[in-house]
Amino acid sequence: MKKLRNLRNLGIMAHVDAGKTTTTERILYYTGMIRKMGEVHHGNTTMDTDPQEEKRGITISSAAITTYWPYQGETYQLNLIDTPGHVDFTVEVERSLRVLDGTIMLFCAASGVEPQSETVWRQADRYGVPRIAFINKMDRKGADFLKVVADMKARLKTNAVPLQIPVGAEDDFRGMIDLLTMRLIIWDEHDVGQSFEELPIPEEWQAEALYWREHMLEQVAEFDEVLLEKYLENPDTIVPEDIQRAVRKGTLKMRITPVLGGSAYKNKGVQPLLDATVMYLPSPEEKGEVIGMHPETEAEEVRQPTPEAPFAGLVFKVLVDKFVGKMALVRVYSGTIKPGDSVYNVRASKRLRVSRLRQILADKFEGIPEAVAGDICAVIGLKDARTGDTLTTEGAPLVLEAMQFPEPVIGYAIEAQNKQEADKLGQALEKVKEEDPSIKLEIDSQTGQTILRGMGELHLEVVIERMQSDFNLQIRKGAPQVAYKEVVTQSITHTYFLKKQSGGGSGHYAKITFELSPREDGLPGLEFIDDIKGGVIPKEFIPSVQKGFEAGMQQGILAGYPIESMRVRLFDGDFHQVDSHTQDFEQAAILGFREAALLAEPHLLEPVMKVEATTPDEYTGVINGDINRRRGMIVGLEAKAGAQLIKAEVPLSELFGYVPAIRGLSSGRASASLTFSHYGQVPRQLEVQMLENWRVMA
Repeated sequence: MKKLRNLRNLGIMAHVDAGKTTTTERILYYTGMIRKMGEVHHGNTTMDTDPQEEKRGITISSAAITTYWPYQGETYQLNLIDTPGHVDFTVEVERSLRVLDGTIMLFCAASGVEPQSETVWRQADRYGVPRIAFINKMDRKGADFLKVVADMKARLKTNAVPLQIPVGAEDDFRGMIDLLTMRLIIWDEHDVGQSFEELPIPEEWQAEALYWREHMLEQVAEFDEVLLEKYLENPDTIVPEDIQRAVRKGTLKMRITPVLGGSAYKNKGVQPLLDATVMYLPSPEEKGEVIGMHPETEAEEVRQPTPEAPFAGLVFKVLVDKFVGKMALVRVYSGTIKPGDSVYNVRASKRLRVSRLRQILADKFEGIPEAVAGDICAVIGLKDARTGDTLTTEGAPLVLEAMQFPEPVIGYAIEAQNKQEADKLGQALEKVKEEDPSIKLEIDSQTGQTILRGMGELHLEVVIERMQSDFNLQIRKGAPQVAYKEVVTQSITHTYFLKKQSGGGSGHYAKITFELSPREDGLPGLEFIDDIKGGVIPKEFIPSVQKGFEAGMQQGILAGYPIESMRVRLFDGDFHQVDSHTQDFEQAAILGFREAALLAEPHLLEPVMKVEATTPDEYTGVINGDINRRRGMIVGLEAKAGAQLIKAEVPLSELFGYVPAIRGLSSGRASASLTFSHYGQVPRQLEVQMLENWRVMA
């Protein structure tokens, strides 16, 4: 149990270019895992091992590593996952958060809370993951620690509580004042920040430090009775341990977010961040029991996070290694697993045998004799395992909550360079689908082309380049295609009557009367209401009707795009004792849907992106004009770190090549970030033109 108490499964998450990989590299150096720190711009960091990551200077795949940190006489094991910051790889963040107990959220001191910061924050909220914040890059031009704290409160709606404040910023950044001990921490630049000293707070910073200490105590005192009593009666008796206890309780309840700061690149602030990690983030024991559902009875099932409990684990990632084959990365929630054990895959209803277990060390793996509750490990031998699968002891099955992956919004038509490489392309696509659940493959019904769909241009470029290098093949790709959807906007009542005779004597007979309309709740999928009275359609045919409408939604009605959301109320119909079959009612629903949907004023929906463009003042007009030209709507404008932040919503179809374009308009001085916002209706005139163009091409 001591091991469980001293274990931290944590991630490092942020928007792109906040310094996650650099911070991780420092953590590994100060914990003794590596002897020399790599740098992102040199392409030699421990966690970014993929050639694509080295080439682009960004993290693409979440990477895991285990290291150790001593604190107050005890050693803590850190299972650390470094995740991508680019929005195109948000699925990597999603599956990491599903299995983590806590996370460090990084923010750039100059750019503050970015759109992807908000996306990651919402993901952490959804999975109930406590977090601490580290405001990085205090040495960067425009760095403003307190502005970022205010940003967090306003945009993330979190109670951000600084436990430190910086002394100086930009080139004058000296160190951090610890508000618990009221000491100034200065790092020695001559030994890469390995050593540091604690000094009295300079007189000119005393008032600021006292103000923020008082703010901290006000925010955290309510979480600990001892601290509250001392705070109200005699604040001079408060010791750092009192504050730590209260901060821990508030963090675990997700009522506060402790905030620290520094500059990872300049080797300042990392050791206190490590202390805060073990001090304030939860162990698997504190995260408590895991709750699932029995696959047959749907009753609630509970597992305690102990090695003695029945085994339960979740596959959160699948890797295909050229040497050992398929590896499933598994978070063990309860029980123990060893090589040679059999586990039960609930989704596949299959018993699978564990051949080997490995501890993950970035791109290296080390054999281990067992994995117990709380561990994250690689399991070799599970041939039929996919991302999101629950693995259990065969006699004690349960289903854990799976991960939610967003729908892809962009696609490319792809084909092999020649017939000889077509088989290799098929193998490459199978590998990609297995490793990346956000990739979708479709066959265009009109052209027969294979459409590879993903989260963005960069995502698909990386996937295609990986397939080409791993399988030594050349891939031709078409122009990017937007993943449109369709919607019905009016309510319509319709009757469809299927009646035909087949050669064998018996025929096909099905009659359905239904109301087709938009869903009032706006949720995705089909809302199907069985309003049949008096058995005019026997109960055994009703699921076939629902199945038919679901199939119809997948093909849409205007241009073959899926219908996002729809409501069907089935309230009348007829059947024949001899000639009615389940497939007849399914067919009647498909054909009835096609007729009714055309009358229900269908429209095209297009993905709309949230765009945040940061530009020097002199280029604001030209950037705004470009957004308007792209059918964009500007929703906000604010001054930020000596520049203008333009917030807009722009259709994805107008944004191909946007980042290089905005740089060209601003002599390389503007930048932009894009995140998916919502699906919006295509303007009617444009919709008519698009449909006409597609008909001509078909």
